[in-house]
Amino acid sequence: MANQLARQFRRSPTLTERALWSELRKLRANGYHFRRQVPIQGFIVDFACLRQRLIVEVDGTQHRTPQGVRADTKRDQHLHWKGYDVLRFTNAEVKDNLPGVIASILLSLGATRE
Repeated sequence: MANQLARQFRRSPTLTERALWSELRKLRANGYHFRRQVPIQGFIVDFACLRQRLIVEVDGTQHRTPQGVRADTKRDQHLHWKGYDVLRFTNAEVKDNLPGVIASILLSLGATRE
């Protein structure tokens, strides 16, 4: 079921997910292979570099509600407990400062963009 849902999400990315995915794919040249809409531990994450155990989430407004914050906190704690680091960016951050978002991701990967 999760795999089917992930496939469906991959077929209809948001504009910000599409923009970030375009940049994350370029990091393959640096040895970082990202996947999108990946089922992990019962959750579907937006982007994941599995080898580095890094998850990148792009959050819309629903994540800023009290319920969304609680759900994200619980999810992030579980993923962290399983050995993953989770980075969260808002749609606005990706839209308005994509180079800064990529720089933050590279910093978390322990790399610099060449």
